[in-house]
Order: sequence, then structure tokens, then C-alpha cells
Amino acid sequence: MPSAQIRVNRAPVLTLWAAIVAERLGHPRETALSLASVVAGTAARAKARRLGLAEEKQHEPRPAASAQAVTSLLGRDIPLTHDSDGVVLAERDGRPAAAAPVAAYLTRAFGPHFGETRAAMEALADGFAPEELNRLGFRLYERFRPEVPQDVSGWGAKGWLDLDLIREAAG
Repeated sequence: MPSAQIRVNRAPVLTLWAAIVAERLGHPRETALSLASVVAGTAARAKARRLGLAEEKQHEPRPAASAQAVTSLLGRDIPLTHDSDGVVLAERDGRPAAAAPVAAYLTRAFGPHFGETRAAMEALADGFAPEELNRLGFRLYERFRPEVPQDVSGWGAKGWLDLDLIREAAG
């Protein structure tokens, strides 16, 4: 299969990968997209703080009764809630993270390569037991994510995602 190189920011790559890992853990697609957006947002905020682009926020402790459950995805514990339709969604800053905007974001980010990228990531995920995938998933992402400068010039920069790297990791 010829190598596909896609020029893309790291955030949608992490978001799609996290959604696929969440689906392998048994979460329905809408929940997986919601969880993935929280994982990618958390990673982006941590990088922004590391680069000095954002300050550390002091979060008010939330009442214990507000979170109905917590799940772990790629090393992050994420509170869950239900939306008005009963769909389980991840909470971002105490509010449910809707899945539909995440799906649209991924479709835009990958353009015509969305299906091929998703298939390569699914093949990689299928090579691991779900809990092992969740434990190793972020390190796997670090192996295939697009390269961008590590300093402030890399913030929001696009790099080349090489689908062959993903396929080889699945190999």
C-alpha cells in the first residue's frame, strides 16, 4: 500500500486515536468522541502551560455527588455525565463535551484521508487487548504523531502524519 502522508496538526491526531482507544474499551462512538475531546484538550492545556502560553488554573473542588462515574483513558481520569438523551459524555470543566462537534472537527482535519487514517489506527488498536492498549496508547501515539517544533513555534503547527508508521506499528 502506498504511503499516505497527511499534513495535519497533532490535536486531531490525538483526538482520533483517543476515540479509537475508547471504542476498543467498549465505549459507544458518541461517548468515545466526547472522551477523546477531553483527552486532547487536557494535553493541549498541559503543553500550553509548559510553553508558557497559559497559566495554571486553580480548580474549585467539585461536589462528589456531581460526577456519576469516572473512566480512565490514556492515563487521564475523566468524569462522566449523561446528556438529555441519556448518552454518556465526558465532562470538560464540569460541562458535558458534545460528540457531534468532535466528529465534524475530525472530518475537516483529515479531509479525504479520514477513512484511511481511521482504518490504520483501528488496525493498530486491534493488535492489543483493550486494557493494554489503554495503558500503552499514549506512548504509541507519541511514536506516530506528526513532528512539529517542540518550542512555541510548534504550537498549532501542522506536521506530516505518516500512515505507514501507524501500519508498521500494527504490523
